[in-house]
Amino acid sequence: MWIEALAQRSPWRTVCPFAKAGFALTAGGLAFAGTAPLRVLSVAGVLSLLSVWGAGTPWRAYGRVAAPGLAFLLLSSLTLLVSVQTDAMGALHLIWLPEGGLRLAELGARALAALAALLFLVLSTPLPDLLGMLRRLRVPASLLDLMVLCYRMLFVFAAAWRAVRTAQQARLGGVSLRARWRGLQLITASLAVQVWLRAQALERAAAMRLGEGRLRFLLPVYPTARRDRLLAFAASLALVVMIGWGA
Repeated sequence: MWIEALAQRSPWRTVCPFAKAGFALTAGGLAFAGTAPLRVLSVAGVLSLLSVWGAGTPWRAYGRVAAPGLAFLLLSSLTLLVSVQTDAMGALHLIWLPEGGLRLAELGARALAALAALLFLVLSTPLPDLLGMLRRLRVPASLLDLMVLCYRMLFVFAAAWRAVRTAQQARLGGVSLRARWRGLQLITASLAVQVWLRAQALERAAAMRLGEGRLRFLLPVYPTARRDRLLAFAASLALVVMIGWGA
């Protein structure tokens, strides 16, 4: 939900999502096609700068959003540097792989560029715009309906969390470590019940409206879509030149 809030506040939210998605896909494709790690890292840097300076994402917020992906990448990179082997006695030994550094540089640069491309898209495009784009691309309606319901349940979960948390703080539930630990248990149990009841309410509301078909909503209109696509094409071409020059 924090990513969605950042996307809603982005000045690029009115830009045609096809243009942003095309640019992000081009950057991701170039990341996997590039062979020079420094050039691939430069693509990641360009995408990060566009997300911060262009899409209006604060540096701290961008770092917090990217932190889980970077942590996963760091842990995964360790498997490229060492290997676990057993000797004749069955003991485990860690062996340093001399060729692991080159593989780490190539795969790490590509993963960073792909992560930057994904963040560029999701931090500048709210989910309703992404759903509208996917609908125009003829993505199966059942998959889109599932995405809409999951999107709605995020707000249901957040509302239930705030209500339970406010009630707990009003009863001085965080005055001590023991009280906070007991309060966490109560919050978890209460959230399970609250979310279940509100999900049932949503289901009943859909049934009362005879919601047996696909979910329908208005698709946004982008007056500057043609200009946005031309700019995205020019930016994609610049990235292609950057990668080709470094090959």
